[in-house]
Amino acid sequence: MLTFLALASVLLLGIVPERSQAIVIYTGWERHGLVGSDIRLSCSFFSWRWTSEDVTFSWTYRPDGSRDSISIFHYTGGVPYVDNKGPFRDRLEFVGNPGRRDGSILIKNLDFSDNGTFTCDAKNPPDIVGRPSSVRVLVFETVPIQAGVITGAIIGVVLGLLVLIVVIYYLMRFLVARRVFSLSVSKHGKKKKEGPQQRQIKV
Repeated sequence: MLTFLALASVLLLGIVPERSQAIVIYTGWERHGLVGSDIRLSCSFFSWRWTSEDVTFSWTYRPDGSRDSISIFHYTGGVPYVDNKGPFRDRLEFVGNPGRRDGSILIKNLDFSDNGTFTCDAKNPPDIVGRPSSVRVLVFETVPIQAGVITGAIIGVVLGLLVLIVVIYYLMRFLVARRVFSLSVSKHGKKKKEGPQQRQIKV
């Protein structure tokens, strides 16, 4: 009887589906692009499981000023599907590598109307619970100078001035010390010359 119960327990445990775990999805935070250029939107994920053959990627797009998102891309069963009616039907290309957990897409021929938020979702069965990640795309005629670049330039200039001030300070100290040393040597030599002359006068 005990043997029967043990075998039944093993069979039941084998039938129970494997418990899923959370999946973490990564995209960039913000991307800038020029009108008429192409831009790559990266999407990857972390999962404790091996990459499943049933891995899926989905991309949605929400234009600036809109509350609604539209589906623009889906990868499932090893086949990429691009929405054939949306704004990216002729301008979107799948450039990812699902085997390496990469679901990146390429948006071609950017336009001002492409400004908005792109959201990536991924599933790696049995890990299907995870929060989608979003990246904002900003399209410009010319790429703006980012605040970080300006801040870095200012910090570089300030550090350069500080280094220059320190160099000048130590150079001035060196020149003053050299001048004092020269005067000291000159006075000492003069005293030596006056000493024998005074002795001759006394004789």
